[in-house]
Amino acid sequence: MALEVDALTRNQVVRRARVLDAAMELAHEGGYDAVQMRDVATRAQVALGTIYRYFASKDHLLAACQVVLWEGLALRFAERPPRQATPADRVVDVLRRATRAAEVDPQRTAALVTAASSPDPAVRECQQQVMTYISRVLSDAMGDLDPAFKNEVVVCLRDVWFAALLGWVNGWDDVRVVGEKVESAARLVLRGAG
Repeated sequence: MALEVDALTRNQVVRRARVLDAAMELAHEGGYDAVQMRDVATRAQVALGTIYRYFASKDHLLAACQVVLWEGLALRFAERPPRQATPADRVVDVLRRATRAAEVDPQRTAALVTAASSPDPAVRECQQQVMTYISRVLSDAMGDLDPAFKNEVVVCLRDVWFAALLGWVNGWDDVRVVGEKVESAARLVLRGAG
């Protein structure tokens, strides 16, 4: 059962935010394995049961952290949209900026990607929210292209991006390759568009 964040009281919203902040700090410090629910509770200064009121599992908590980060990225892209001349160049700009944001904090990024790939049913809603943010950002960057075409491009780039991130998290590639793969895919699928 998903928790309706909009139905929370102001104090609950503050406690939930402290929990998310604590989880992100622990992920930053030590990656996925460093995020233990008891440690999150201690750092957030809440009872362990409080965390489980908001999040069904560690993966759910970390996936919710990713939603928060993408919400912030989407706001920044709306405030400073890409200005390049072609849809491909604008999409590449978005992908580069988002990938740089991931590179800045590799342990946290790896933790969030690991959680987002979880089959935990509680994670599913967070996965959908992140995909919605990514879709909106990429679609906006493409401008006035055919909506059906834009949707196909978004699905393709989301999948390539996630696969590249999983490859990095699993040690198959370094983080630089993530950017190269998604940029190459963007240029390929948007060749001649616009």
